[in-house]
Parts: sequence; structure tokens; C-alpha cells
Amino acid sequence: MLQDWMKAMVTIGNGGYDRLVYKDVPIPKIEEGEVLIKVLAAGVNNTEVNTRLGWYSSSINSATNEMSDSKVDLLDQKSDGGWNDKTPFPIIQGTDCCGTVVKVASDIDSHLMGKRVLIRPCGREHGFKSLDNIWMGSDFDGAFAQFLKISATEVFPVICDWTDAELGTVPCAYGTSENMLHRANLKPGETVLITGASGGVGSAAVQLAKRRGAKVIAIAGEDKHKQVSQIGADILLGRSADLIAALGEQSVDVVVDNVAGSGFPTMIKLLKRGGRFVSSGAIAGPIVDLDMRDMYLKDITLMGTTAWDETTFPNIVRYIEQGEIQPVLAETFPLTSIAEAQKKFLEKKHVGKFVLVP
Repeated sequence: MLQDWMKAMVTIGNGGYDRLVYKDVPIPKIEEGEVLIKVLAAGVNNTEVNTRLGWYSSSINSATNEMSDSKVDLLDQKSDGGWNDKTPFPIIQGTDCCGTVVKVASDIDSHLMGKRVLIRPCGREHGFKSLDNIWMGSDFDGAFAQFLKISATEVFPVICDWTDAELGTVPCAYGTSENMLHRANLKPGETVLITGASGGVGSAAVQLAKRRGAKVIAIAGEDKHKQVSQIGADILLGRSADLIAALGEQSVDVVVDNVAGSGFPTMIKLLKRGGRFVSSGAIAGPIVDLDMRDMYLKDITLMGTTAWDETTFPNIVRYIEQGEIQPVLAETFPLTSIAEAQKKFLEKKHVGKFVLVP
């Protein structure tokens, strides 16, 4: 029989690490169509840091790691600081979840009981024909707790030999990457350039692009090249490399970029005529320069991807079960050490994902 209370890391507002409070909260009550999940592992992502900082606000122009510590503590609550305007603080963050179904509200979902599952964090409450979306851990309570509740439609059993922590690396990074490559319509034989290739999304994108039969050019710190090469990169370049000199203008079909910042103009110059630029983040800064001629004279398509398509997450589960992708787990931490994990995460010295264990 379940107890009435659980431990959770509650984010109480925009600001620094002092806004993360570990406390007892009631175990969520499930309603019709929902299930209760015992959290086994929860990944660490940029979005949890960004949401806590209020980085999504249009008033913020800097990179995420430039807003850490003391400067952040002075921030006011941002009315547009979340994915969908104002973040509903206090909130339990945590976008990634590997867990076990321990309770269902409807008999129709009884087949899920006891199953080890991944949670699709991107909800499409108005259906997949609408781009409206809500995100677990940003718009409603997520996985930085012992338990969470979620619609049964977002629960995906997975059968594999991956550990709980390894599965905890999956939802946000692999789902985001698969969605980006799907939207960009990356084809076998095409050349794709992936920035930030050692991070969670980047390392997932390398594997998923290679799975699609593309030639993968990866940008990462030189000390990480060996690991990134092992997951499928064909060509590796350092973050300070002269990309135009190394690759030449109009040399790639697709750019997958979650970095943005000052390197954005170069990405556009590297694209061939009819090339596609796809992004779901801007960790080096959201404000970029764009020479419109570089875009329209080459028929370049710029794509933002936040709302996941219907096939995205089922595809990821299938790839795992068929052994087509591998986990890239950098380190695990207890949930109580979330501040330490996020500080180390922002140093960007690792390859892959950090995972928290309740």
C-alpha cells in the first residue's frame, strides 16, 4: 500500500539554486485516464535550468551559463519565463522519466501495471494537428520526485537490458533529436552538421542521424572527440575550428543546431541550396545575426521544433528495443544533489547525460 507523502525537489520560483527545495509533498492523486509512476531515474536537461532561471523570457539575451549563481538571485518572477508564458511555480521539474507504473485509475490501463516505462514529456492536449504543446516539468509536475502522475497516453513500456539510469537519459534528448531530424527530412546519403555534439541532444542526434544513413559532421570539444566518434560521427571538428575553411561554403544539407549565438551566421553559409536549418535551443545565446541574402538566395528553410510529432517517441522506444541506439550516460547523482549536478552540467565537460535518482 502506498504512503500518502513523498520526497520531491520543488522549484519555488525563478532564481538560483536556493529556489530548489527538497521537501515532503503529497503523492499526487490520479484521475480517470491517468496512472501513477514510481520514478526510477530522471535526466538533467538544459530546460530545467532555463525554466528555473526564467531564461525563456524575451528580456533575457545571454547564454544559460552566463546567468548562474548570484546574478540569477536578483531576478523577478518572469511572466514569460516558461515554455508557455509564466511557469506555474511552485513546480516539481524533471522532463525525463524512467519509472514503474504502480497505480492506474481505469481498468482499460491495467495492462500497464508493473511495467517499466518511459514517459513522453511533450503533451499535445489538442491533438497532433495542432502545434499547441505542454511539457512535463515545465507546465505541470515532473520527475524530480519519488512519484508522478501522467496521462496513460504518454506512457510507453520498454523492454531492453538498459539500466534505469540509462533509460533516464532518453526522453528529452532522444525525442528532441528524432523530432528535429524528422522535421528536417534527413535522407540517406545527405550530410548533416551537428553542433554541441557531446551534449545530451547532440550525442543523440549523432546516433539518430547515422541510423538514417547520413554522413555526420560533429562539432565538440577536442577532448570529447574520441567518445563522439564511437557513437557514429564521421568527421569531428573543434568548437573553435574555422568551419568555412574546413568544410567550405554550401557543403552540408542539414544543420542541427541547439547552440546558436555568434556561430549562427556560419551555419547558414555552410548550407547548400535548399538546405535545412533545424533548432530546438540556443545555449550559447538566443540573439543571432542573419544576413537575409544568405537565406533567401539559397532557398534555405529555417525550422524551429518544440512540439513533437506523433511518431517521434514511439520511434525512439522501437530503436531502443531493436538495439539501434545506445545510451550515453555520463554520471548519476542522488536527487538531493541536484544543485551539484546542474553546476557540473553547466560546465559542459561531460559527454551525454547526467541522471538523478530519487
